[in-house]
Amino acid sequence: MSEIDDMNAEMDLNNLYTEEIVTDRKMGTIRVLTPITAQGAKDPTRSMVFTGEVQVMTQMGPLPINFEIPARTVEEAVKNYGQAAKDGVKQTIERLKEMRREAANKIVTPGTPGFGVPQQPGAGKIQMP
Repeated sequence: MSEIDDMNAEMDLNNLYTEEIVTDRKMGTIRVLTPITAQGAKDPTRSMVFTGEVQVMTQMGPLPINFEIPARTVEEAVKNYGQAAKDGVKQTIERLKEMRREAANKIVTPGTPGFGVPQQPGAGKIQMP
């Protein structure tokens, strides 16, 4: 319960956005994040943020991949969607390969998670009848 008490769930009043979704109903979706002030008015001092999502089919099922789209307008975001999606998939594949390499190089020793069968409390200690 102390983990919940220590959790910081405060929002940043200086970094608020409204979110809209743009789609062509064929290929994908683009999330348009428009900066707003704490009063809810559009904040002209900050730029809009565009993110996209694409799903890649894997042996384990669909894998959603999110990526940022470099753009200043919705039109630019739509035009840049394809390249940003390709880059996002490439980055995800590289990250997965890196994670596999790290896992393969990890030395597993007795007592660490993932070694043998799960330990019962008190297991491995000398016990007197």
